[in-house]
Amino acid sequence: MIVLHARPSPGFRAAVDAIFGPGTVVHVDEAAPLDAVASEITALLHVLTPVTAEFIASAPELRLIQKLGVGVNTIALDAAREAGVAVCNMPGTNSQAVAEMALSLMMAVLRRTCFFDARTRAGEGWTADPSELDAVGEVAGRTVGLVGFGHSAQRLAPVLAALGAKIVYTTRSEKALPYQYLPLDRLLVQSDIVSLHMPLTDETRGAIDPFAMKKGAVLVNTARGELVDEAALVRALSTGHLRGAGLDVFGEEPLPRGNPLLGLPNVVLAPHIAWLTPETLVRSLTVAYENIRRLEAGEPLLHRVV
Repeated sequence: MIVLHARPSPGFRAAVDAIFGPGTVVHVDEAAPLDAVASEITALLHVLTPVTAEFIASAPELRLIQKLGVGVNTIALDAAREAGVAVCNMPGTNSQAVAEMALSLMMAVLRRTCFFDARTRAGEGWTADPSELDAVGEVAGRTVGLVGFGHSAQRLAPVLAALGAKIVYTTRSEKALPYQYLPLDRLLVQSDIVSLHMPLTDETRGAIDPFAMKKGAVLVNTARGELVDEAALVRALSTGHLRGAGLDVFGEEPLPRGNPLLGLPNVVLAPHIAWLTPETLVRSLTVAYENIRRLEAGEPLLHRVV
């Protein structure tokens, strides 16, 4: 049994049926447990709901956990390894969508899109204090620091450069790129905009201290919420140390009611959907279909993590 654990849109369901065949994949809502089907699952199409060691132990037929995306921090990898369950991801399939979302968040923060949208809808488009316009700005002339330089950052960098930004980046080691390499601490100090494009690991968890960033800078996070000290981020945004933030990911997801980020006017928020476009889904499901074919044929799997 192939199971998709998600809350698919009608278009998502249609893409699954078109690629796998109608009725081939069982859909289980992401908010529901997999207990009822655990004993029969052979391949799990995983989106965001954590795949726990307890679930893996309850699924004796499970042979493949296929991440529809890149980050595998939501999967109990050691438990999968011990149970002989393959884990695969699909680097590159969502890079275009994530790069575009990162750019849109930068623009929304710099141009204060949400603030002016709300005033315009209220019939108050020209009534804001003129000083509010002093808080908008352009990408051109700013230094954008890319933390990590994987597929999404590679797509984003030339677009930002074409708009007139100076690009700096940091990775584990310097690469042959037409951009300046900086260690993380220097990148944070020098960048007017910091965009996160790195995986969540024990090493990177909490690696971004908002107060280590340049005063007046903008943080964009389309990677993982736990990369940033969220409490410190709230303080940095509330006190004006940071100009603003564009956030698609959070320490707790979905972002709960009452989270202080929700009350900050200099933050643009999205519910972890940077990756989620119809184009990404088709690319992702095509890779998943191929890996399940390979699993059944006994062939090497694509992008195997475990």
